[in-house]
Amino acid sequence: MRIVIIGQAAFGKKVLEALTERGEEIVGVYTSPDIPRKTNPLKELAVQLGIPTFQPREMRAPEVYTEYIKLKPDLNVMAYVTSIIPENILNYPKLGTIQYHPALLPKHRGGSAINWAIINGETKTGITIFWPDRGIDTGPILLQREVEISPDDTVGSLYFDKLFPLGIEALVESSELIKKGIAPRIPQDESQATYEGLCTEKDAVINWLQPVTRVYNLIRGTNPQPGAITQFRGKQLELFDAELLVGGVGRSPGEVINITKEGFTVAAMNGAILVKRVQVENTPKIAAAEFAEQVDLKVGDRLGE
Repeated sequence: MRIVIIGQAAFGKKVLEALTERGEEIVGVYTSPDIPRKTNPLKELAVQLGIPTFQPREMRAPEVYTEYIKLKPDLNVMAYVTSIIPENILNYPKLGTIQYHPALLPKHRGGSAINWAIINGETKTGITIFWPDRGIDTGPILLQREVEISPDDTVGSLYFDKLFPLGIEALVESSELIKKGIAPRIPQDESQATYEGLCTEKDAVINWLQPVTRVYNLIRGTNPQPGAITQFRGKQLELFDAELLVGGVGRSPGEVINITKEGFTVAAMNGAILVKRVQVENTPKIAAAEFAEQVDLKVGDRLGE
């Protein structure tokens, strides 16, 4: 098959590697424009392999379509796509377009599916390969694979350890099903559909009066981005690596109750959070113990408004 890959980052690179190793003919790669002092792994590999590589700022531009159809693709493979791809490109290949999504559609449509699954305290998620249409993650399903969300998974561990490799395998498997002419198109059950917007700083503010499990899920569901936000001495403090400590501590929510070389412990409702890594606004992330020493953190200090 003549395949065009549309994607970015390490995931796009690994999909290109996997399909190339399977002997597929990759006739073009579309990826994001260069960012100063930041590498583009997909672009680097495509150039190394001599594959025509394009970096349009806007996929809807008429000249992009004119350029694209010259490649005469049989199939588009969308590997980590965050921009809107126009229907004329989605529908052009005779075998269609397939896309990876890190959730079990129709649940968790949108660009922060991994974040919201963890924030909501869910215990399973997965990946979906689907046939995209003009909606946001609304096209028919080709295949799905389920994974467990472990109690201490973060967005980073869930994606890189589970959903990333599973997604590559699934895209390769999907391309094989398409080649054999047996790839299904299963309509999504709209009665089960959910959609969440991007998880941003406004969604990541900690309310220390909530149950400790909800606070903990918010911290791990925003790690590494955007970081769970609280206030300390008038500055924004973002919490990342943390550990859940369940059980009554008899202290006010948001109060620092212990400081060790591991970090500092903050009381919440029905438990506490051991904070291990933090970031003060406009500074690098550091170990929580180092932060405690820098600011002379004391037992009895309070986080939050």
